Amino acid sequence: MAVGQDSADASTGPYRVMIVDDSAVIRGLLTRALESDPEISIVASVQNGKIALSTLERQKVDVVVLDIEMPVMDGMTALPLIIKANPGVKVIMASTLTLKNAEISMQALQAGAADYIPKPTSTGAISTAGDFKRELTEKVKALGLAARGRSPVAASAAAPAARASTGNVVAKPAAAKKPIALRAMPTTVPDIIAIGSSTGGPQALFEVIKSIAGQVTQPILITQHMPATFTKLLAEHISRVSGMTCSEATDGEAIVGGQVYVAPGDFHMVLEDSGGKKIIRLTQEPPENFCRPSVDPMLRSLSEIYGPRLLVLILTGMGSDGQRGSEVVTAAGGAVIAQDEATSVVWGMPGAVASNGLCSAVLPLKEIGPQLLKLVMRSAA
Repeated sequence: MAVGQDSADASTGPYRVMIVDDSAVIRGLLTRALESDPEISIVASVQNGKIALSTLERQKVDVVVLDIEMPVMDGMTALPLIIKANPGVKVIMASTLTLKNAEISMQALQAGAADYIPKPTSTGAISTAGDFKRELTEKVKALGLAARGRSPVAASAAAPAARASTGNVVAKPAAAKKPIALRAMPTTVPDIIAIGSSTGGPQALFEVIKSIAGQVTQPILITQHMPATFTKLLAEHISRVSGMTCSEATDGEAIVGGQVYVAPGDFHMVLEDSGGKKIIRLTQEPPENFCRPSVDPMLRSLSEIYGPRLLVLILTGMGSDGQRGSEVVTAAGGAVIAQDEATSVVWGMPGAVASNGLCSAVLPLKEIGPQLLKLVMRSAA
């Protein structure tokens, strides 16, 4: 697909991506990685935020992959201007994985970026890293779909994409949405709360934890898809915005009521019962759903210990991590609440549990905290 190629209808055809990075080598490598997928077209490749803004005046773009450190105009300066110029665009921040860049990326997520991706530390690694290529491609397609106002759940139910004689991908027709079947809300008061999230998750987590801060005595375990440097910063940000005690989990620590624990990047977080004490274990078992940490191992371990006294929240995120774990949870009598499509950055994870009949409620983000409080406060009634 040629750079700058346009389509007659910007709502169909390949997802339209602009790469913004001051390194021509990196731009070329990212272009080749993304355009190896026929559902993606690079419509612009530019070296700084200023040029990106002028490009948006003449190009329709679904997703921007935005470097943080650039001359003339850096990524953080460009981010709000890009969103203002094209309110529907989805921005993925890209940077080398340093503590400084991780902190800036966290700020970018709060400022409106949809997601982030850590670039491999060398150009050779980018060209050979299959995991990086897969992650970047999947993020671009999921966010491109969201930019066009469609959910992954609807897309997966739609007919397969037709291919025009040119070989271009034609957008899949929208599928009729099935009504969501809800389970009865269990009457058992939960002893523990588990949260799973991915794309858009940090913003959603801040909203939920702030809304319940100081009112929940149950421990809260969070698995958010993030690399190691990010998860420590995420825990610190949750503490700052909510006032709750939140930390990156450590192996062997006993959980305490009213505290929040975040699974460290590259480790699954599970719980074990040791003589009545609930102990966190961190494992490097193989990734599940291409993720480590993954939501599913956390939910399986919690369900085994708590059964019907487990409450699960599945927030915004791409993919279906959390679905199989939620099947175990509901089979044991626990409850699952999902974020709704309208307030999710990507309705992949919550859509998977909702569309498979695993939820007792599917709610807008701002209603999740109040609903959670109703469930946990029944013990005080």
